[in-house]
Amino acid sequence: MGAWIAENAETLPPEPRAAFLSDDAIDILAFAAQSFENGHQTALVTLVEIRGGAARAIGAQMAVRDDGFYCGFVSGGCTEAAVAAEAFIALGKGMDRNLRLGEGSPFFDVVLPCGGSIALVIHVLRDAEALNRALAALRRRIPVSLCYNPGTQALSFRPAEGVTGWERDVFVRAYRPKPRLLLAGTPMEAGAVMRIASAAGYEVMTIERGDAPIFDQLDADTAVALLYHDLDRELPLFESALASPAFYIGALGSRRTHARRCEALRQRGYGEGDLVRIKAPIGIFDKARDANTLALSVVADIAETYLHAVALP
Repeated sequence: MGAWIAENAETLPPEPRAAFLSDDAIDILAFAAQSFENGHQTALVTLVEIRGGAARAIGAQMAVRDDGFYCGFVSGGCTEAAVAAEAFIALGKGMDRNLRLGEGSPFFDVVLPCGGSIALVIHVLRDAEALNRALAALRRRIPVSLCYNPGTQALSFRPAEGVTGWERDVFVRAYRPKPRLLLAGTPMEAGAVMRIASAAGYEVMTIERGDAPIFDQLDADTAVALLYHDLDRELPLFESALASPAFYIGALGSRRTHARRCEALRQRGYGEGDLVRIKAPIGIFDKARDANTLALSVVADIAETYLHAVALP
């Protein structure tokens, strides 16, 4: 048997191996584009239909290349190697494929832990232009979409915000920039929040005294957390934050402190529509007394708000 494997090694498909573990959409697109440009045959796998339960949302993706390496998830980690193996077949034939796993699938040995079934499209990249245009826009923090046409087996770039799902016969995968956190506060508390937010995948920017121009970088995918114990120091920052489209603005302090904060902002001309944007006391825990608990509370609150504020796939 060993001799046969050695003699036929060149004809055997590669063993699927995770290049790295990430479900970040931008990481997956970058891996696919770089793999293609480095001379690898590469496929982009997209979850396009769910029946019943599923571990991932519509639009979840994997990138698979011809040497066996892949990244991304379309399920809970139990099917990805099997999906990569199917992608090798598509790469070998140079043709896109449709794949169903779970209930109703011919692959009876691949069972989804959530029950139901998922449908996947395996798209063999012919070029990386659409991916590179999407990545360039996302680096400039511009939401974009990639549109897959099964009839032509083509992937195209759409320079506009969209919603992930089918538009007639075209599947649209919408992408947003990585969520960002603009953070200011005392070193201990701000440092704890920075560590947890970074681990959660947020881009973190910190504010020092005199850094107000950094607020020009705020967009709809940015949260602001002010962790001072000094109203006079934070009020100018609130003016900049409230003028931005930031999806979250939170501040440290008790309810009594927030009442004083709101009164000071009213005196500066802000109305109730502005004040209701401020989450105070910040976080999901009402009384976080230490820096690490506060950090968990703040990042969890921001993450929950982002899920509701932005149409994520």
